[in-house]
Order: sequence, then C-alpha cells, then structure tokens
Amino acid sequence: MNRTVAIVGRPNVGKSRLFNRLARKRISIVHDQPGVTRDVISAEIREGDYTLLDTGGIGYKGVDTPAALTKASEVQVDFAIETAALILFVIDGLSGLSSLDEKIATMLRRSKKKVRLVINKADFDDDKIQLDEAYRLGLGEPLRVSAEHGRGEAELRAAILDGLGPLQAIPEGEGLRDPSQALTVCFIGRPNVGKSSLSNRLLQSDRLIVSPTPGTTRDSVELGFEFTGRDGKSYPFRLIDTAGIKAATKLASPVEYFSRLRSLDAIKSTDVVFLVLDAMEGVTQQDKAIAGESIKEKKPIVVVVNKWDLVKDAFKTAGGFAPYKDERDYREKYEHALFEKLYFTPGAPLIYVSAMSGYEVDRMLNAAVKLNRMLDTKLATAKLNKVITALSERMPAPPIGGKRFRIYYATQTGTRPFRIKLFCNREEKLTEQYRRYLEAGLVEQFGLNGCPIYFDLVGKEKHDPGMSFTAIREAQERAKNRPHTPKWRESENTVSKSSHETIED
Repeated sequence: MNRTVAIVGRPNVGKSRLFNRLARKRISIVHDQPGVTRDVISAEIREGDYTLLDTGGIGYKGVDTPAALTKASEVQVDFAIETAALILFVIDGLSGLSSLDEKIATMLRRSKKKVRLVINKADFDDDKIQLDEAYRLGLGEPLRVSAEHGRGEAELRAAILDGLGPLQAIPEGEGLRDPSQALTVCFIGRPNVGKSSLSNRLLQSDRLIVSPTPGTTRDSVELGFEFTGRDGKSYPFRLIDTAGIKAATKLASPVEYFSRLRSLDAIKSTDVVFLVLDAMEGVTQQDKAIAGESIKEKKPIVVVVNKWDLVKDAFKTAGGFAPYKDERDYREKYEHALFEKLYFTPGAPLIYVSAMSGYEVDRMLNAAVKLNRMLDTKLATAKLNKVITALSERMPAPPIGGKRFRIYYATQTGTRPFRIKLFCNREEKLTEQYRRYLEAGLVEQFGLNGCPIYFDLVGKEKHDPGMSFTAIREAQERAKNRPHTPKWRESENTVSKSSHETIED
C-alpha cells in the first residue's frame, strides 16, 4: 500500500517550510535563496501514517549551481513524483502564476497522479489571491495555506488523508518494521570524502545526489533499508547522510551554517557514527574536530577510510607512492598516523572501503551491528574494580598540588554510553590525560572497541578526610536511589531553539 506524499513546485515557493510544518520539526533547510534543497528529503508522519517527501525546485537556473547538479536534482524530483501516491503542487500566492508553474501543471496532469494544488504564502485577505489563475491550471479546488504561520494547516492535513484514503489492515508478519526498532547510523566527515556515494552503495541505488562539487549535500537525508549480516539474519537500518562539516570559521553563507547544524544534530540522534576519511589525504585537523563532536555526544565510532581503490590502483599500475614500499606499508603508516591524531577514540574499528567498487562496504554494517550489541554489555563490578586497580598500579595518576588522584571503588551505572561511577578522593585531581588512559584501559580489557565511556566522579567530602571504605559503599547505595543527571548532559553546548527560529525563519 503506497502512502507517499511528494511536495513539488518551482524554486522558492515555500516547499521546505511547508514540509517542516507538516513534519512538525525542522528537517529541511529553509532559506530565501532559491535552489537550497537538492536531494529528496523524507519524514514519517504519524498522523495518518504516511511518508512525506520534500523536493528541489523544478526549473532552477542558478548561476552558482553546475548544470549537472541541477539536472541531478530534477532527476530526484522525477523519482519523488513517480513514487508518490499524492502530489502537493505548491505555487506562490504572492507572486502569482508563472509560465513555469503552467509547465509543471501540464507535466503533473500527464503523470496521471493524484494532485492537490496548494497556494502558499496566503497571509493576506482572500480577495488578493488570484483564484482565477489557479483554476486555469486545471487541478481542481486550490488549498490556501501559510507554511510560515500555519494558516490552513488543518485543512491541508485533512485533504492529504482524504487523498490517500483510509488505512488498510496489513496482514501479520508483513509490512515495514517499526523504524524505532531500526539501528540508526550516520556518515559524518568533511565535504567530498564520499559520504553520499557510500550511502548509495548501501542503499543499492542512486537515491542521493553525488557530485565532485564540494557541498553538494546540504540537508541531512534519512533513509531506511534492510541488511543481511554474516549470521544470516536481517537487520533493519536507518541511514543518515549528512552534509560535509566545515570548520565554523570557514562557513561562507547561512545555508552552509544550517547544513553544519543539521549534520551536528544528526550525530545526536544516531546509534553508531561512521567517520569517513579520504584514503589519499589522511587525517586532517578538521577530521579530528569532527570526531570530537561525536565524542562530545558519547557516540560509538567506526572509522571508515574511503577511496581505498585509488590506493590499490596506484600500487598496481603507477608504482605507488614514495616512500611507501607497498600497499601494506602504506596502510600501516596510515593507521599509525590516524590513531596518533584520533587518540581520543580508543579501539575504534577501522575499515578501508571503496564506495566506487563496493570493496568491504558490508564490513561497516557488520561493525555497526557488533558495536550496537556491545553497548548493552554489563560489566561485573568485581572485575571492573580489579581492572581499575591494575591500571592505577601500572601507572599512578600524576601528583597535583602534592596529591594524586585515587579511586576507591567503581561500579557501572548505565549503558549507551557506558557510565562508570568512580568513588575517589578529589574529583578535580583527575586530569584529561589520565581520564583517557583509564578509558583506553577499560576499552581494551573489556573488548569495548569504539564504545565511549563516561566517568561520573564522586569525591570525598572535604570536611571528612577520614571517610572510610564502608562509608563510600553506603554513599553508593544512597546514590542508586537518587535521580542523576550526567554532567556531560548539563554542560552540552547547544544552540537554543529561539536562535534557530531567528536566523532560519
């Protein structure tokens, strides 16, 4: 049963704003600049149980966009129209009908699809709207809405459900799985490292626009698919392809700012992060900063080195790269330099792939399944304390002000991420370097490769230097019965909703 609704129209008529209004959240980037949306963006609408698609503007002729990119965007629009059971054709109520609107209307009539005409930007008296022009398109009674202020929203939602018809009962065992049960993964990285190409390879279709032009992807695109693992089982996935993350100081426009914001937001909503690097360029300072964003959100990381086919071809046909002896030598040196810079991702799985040839791409998903399973691991308290004691004895914490950081007792208090409560002498004595040492040691000993660990420190009361071990255990029992907000959540660096509204709307 097809319950897909596509929003189409010429550039800058408010399609993305209408999409966000119906989805009840900011997904598509909204800006006065035409041609911002390129890929087809989708959202699952619970009220009515249908999929909503936002598309790029048909007929966009921007001088800042290569012709090939414009053509690729319109191919995506064709895909959305062909897929949809109902099309919302949006025109601008302020500027009136254009020749391009008429051409699009003709195309939609020929498609034999069910179409509802939507006049957007109806923020004024009805007598200012040229209804005669709208009726001339031959698409029936138009719906008047204001995507910005919500006028006509209820009527539009009702028209969509009427156009789709009633839900049909799905036989048990059939239909799509609940998206909330799917494993969500996202590709993050610098522009032009091959994130969209990898996404298309996993989806086994050209669902996302791929171009050598940096910054091709602007919105974060979320798509579902099924993957058969090495164990023969089928796993549902939600894949998020993000725009390339530029350094904040190098953002050249509001569109790039919001692209970056959407990419960072995608990290928060994912289960496993794929950090994509370029095999020919190595790890840059921006790659390090992007990995840091994932660590800040306590997300497990799989490091993906794309374009490995170029390395293999170079050693087969061009004599390789000096001073590396062969592909194996290049890989070893690459890996050493990678983890030297990404030292804060202990044990992260490292996979060399090629989006072009498909080399080893399945290993990414197998690694994600394994990581996701690992995130629910319960660490035995006795072994946890034994490991921490051994780590402390092997390398004592550096003295600060004449005193060292000491751990008396440890216990696991949560998963996703792993949360370890450490009862210690003084919280402020734990340095960042020693924290990373403890984290790396726990990751190695418990086989938690790629999984983040958060330490919640509980120091002795300063007025009670003789606090006994028994008292610490009693404090631990009391802490179990107390609601606790992790400090890393309290100190999150987020952008307020009001600031989003001010700039984006």
